[in-house]
Formats: sequence, structure tokens, C-alpha cells
Amino acid sequence: MKLPDCYRILGLREGSSYEDIKASYRRLARQYHPDANPGDQAAQARFVRIATAYDMLSKHVSPAVVADLAGVQNELTYSAAQVAQTEIEQQFKQDIYQKLQVLLQKQRFPRAIALIEGLAQRLPEDSEVRQWQAITYQHWARHLIIQNQSDKARIYLKKALRLLPPRLGLTEAIGQELARLEQLR
Repeated sequence: MKLPDCYRILGLREGSSYEDIKASYRRLARQYHPDANPGDQAAQARFVRIATAYDMLSKHVSPAVVADLAGVQNELTYSAAQVAQTEIEQQFKQDIYQKLQVLLQKQRFPRAIALIEGLAQRLPEDSEVRQWQAITYQHWARHLIIQNQSDKARIYLKKALRLLPPRLGLTEAIGQELARLEQLR
């Protein structure tokens, strides 16, 4: 079973937080537990799939743990688990980025936006993810302009601008696109 399938089975979008995964698993496990559905083979099979999906996701998406070394005052260090977690997060981020590129090339903008917003929820402080999110909004806005939906395009260009630091070159390009839209009004 692949990670995207696990998210789908639990009714979540890719990039959901560990807390969301845990909550969804608990809710679905109560709903499909064999004790709650005696004799229902379909519910039992669903329960097994839910448990398998949760087990797999919990191995790949777990909360970061910070270890405080005994005897060292106010000094934190990464444990082997944290290093592994960071590597898993980086691999996860790269997988999402590759999927995002494919979606943008195929012009599947709503799906690309859902994917990047899920990752942005999971990694809210990651500047690289915010930049990918702004680029996705920009691509969607360009498509909307072609479709003569300038009001909706304006909304996404403004969202993109709010995500980026002021001195980034991408900010300038998005600002120019927004200015052109404003002139067309």
C-alpha cells in the first residue's frame, strides 16, 4: 500500500498532520470495529484496511521528538529518531514537489492547490513550501486570466503575494501581473 492510498483510506489529504491522522484513525476504527458491527464482513475488512493504513502512516509521519541530554543545561540535540524524521520529512517534501510539478504541467490546478495547501498546513514555517504555494497560485491565476476570470485570478495573485517576502524576484513578477489586471478593470 502506498502512502497516498493510506491518506485516502483515512479520508485525509496528503500532507495531513500526525494529529489529524490519529484523530481520523480513531474515528474510523470506532465506526468499523468488529465489536460495533458483529457479523459484518465488509466492516471488518474496512477496519483491517484502516488499521493497516494508520500503521503505515504512523511510521512515516510522527511528531518530532526533542531530546534533552542529561547533564547539559539548556542544550538540545537531535536523536537518531529525529534525524530519521527529518530525512523522512525531506523525502516526503520532495515527493510532494514532484507530484506538484506533474499536476501543474497537466494543468490540474485545483488538485495542485489542494496538494500544496496540505503540505503548507503540515510545514507552515517552511519558506520553500510557501514559495511553491505562491507559484501554484500564480499558475492558476494565469490560467484563470486566459479563461476570462480576472476577478478570481486577482484573488489568487493577492494570495501569492501575501506568501512571499517583499524582496523576492517572484514577488515582483506577481505584482506586475496583478497591476496589469488592475489596469484592465
